[in-house]
Amino acid sequence: MRRFWLKLHRWLALALALPLLVVALLGSSLVVLKPLDRWLNAELFSVPAGAAAPDLLERTRQILRAEFGPGASFVLRPPREPGESLRATVRGTPWEGFVHFDPRDGRELGRRGEREGAFNFVFELHSSLLMNETGKPLLAVLALAYAVLLVGGLVLWWPKRWKQGFALVLDRGLLRGLFDLHRTGGAVLGLLIAVPVFSGAYMAWKPIPQAVTSIAGQVPLAPPNVSAGEGARPPVALDMLVATARARFDGAPAGYIAVPAVGAKPVRVRLILADDPHPNGLTSVWMHPLTGALLRVDRWNELDAGARANSVIYPLHTGELGGLALEVVNALLGLALVLLGVAGLWLWWLRRRPEKQRPPRGRRDLAKV
Repeated sequence: MRRFWLKLHRWLALALALPLLVVALLGSSLVVLKPLDRWLNAELFSVPAGAAAPDLLERTRQILRAEFGPGASFVLRPPREPGESLRATVRGTPWEGFVHFDPRDGRELGRRGEREGAFNFVFELHSSLLMNETGKPLLAVLALAYAVLLVGGLVLWWPKRWKQGFALVLDRGLLRGLFDLHRTGGAVLGLLIAVPVFSGAYMAWKPIPQAVTSIAGQVPLAPPNVSAGEGARPPVALDMLVATARARFDGAPAGYIAVPAVGAKPVRVRLILADDPHPNGLTSVWMHPLTGALLRVDRWNELDAGARANSVIYPLHTGELGGLALEVVNALLGLALVLLGVAGLWLWWLRRRPEKQRPPRGRRDLAKV
């Protein structure tokens, strides 16, 4: 069995280590790129503090609808702090990206494509490998590969004497140093690294939360249906819809407002409740896009099991659950995975060299492992 795990660990790493390490490195870099992007593009994200226009959301919807047409859908992120701009995500059109508005008067501040700019490009590469929905199952495969590598690594590391299990000798040659770094570092950090790896796969691939819901004996919640036959009447002002949704929860702030294509789906207002650990809020108020009628209310802690888990899994993956400290820890874990992978690949390469060209091993039985 030890020989089996050794071969499986080695060849799976050789096959999938590179994309796994790239995704991990990109995730770590996002911790730095996010604030850097906001600083370098302050004209998009920051405005002078002032009262928002009372019809800001409806004005924004009309501007976007006039430019992008009835087939486009938008997700609006209202300002959450004084001095923030309003950001609109545009989908379902030849151009997809982000448009920023001044909340005081609805004036456009600028726009960027969904892959324009370092942060947006790296985020898309990290979250979907630049392949949209096609890339997300591949991320789940990488997470599964890491699980197998972790199990195999722990089997190979498991010591007969625990004192030797955590040995780290760095002064007896390159081969011995790489061996100890890869073996001991993987055993010590492997389970911690698994947290961002598996949480990322959970968010990336929808069948995983759907499976969790099924195991819990529940049915995933689908958006409510929009009744037809309302005619060509103008829609209720978006600001009024959001005010009605917020009133259901004592004026809780709105995290996002999803505005569908004309007549396609209900308007979804996501609210940030005080007891919700998700930074963007998972409580949803669904409203008819034309009449403004309340269709359904889904509180975050009453969602199906798979969706409810996102309230913790998302901020755990991004680090927002623990503030700046957890963000830094997650970034360091991503870098640790890269270093472990590089050490393992380097160790494999050194061992393939002829005996006389290898650096000193440091102990006799190293070549047998």
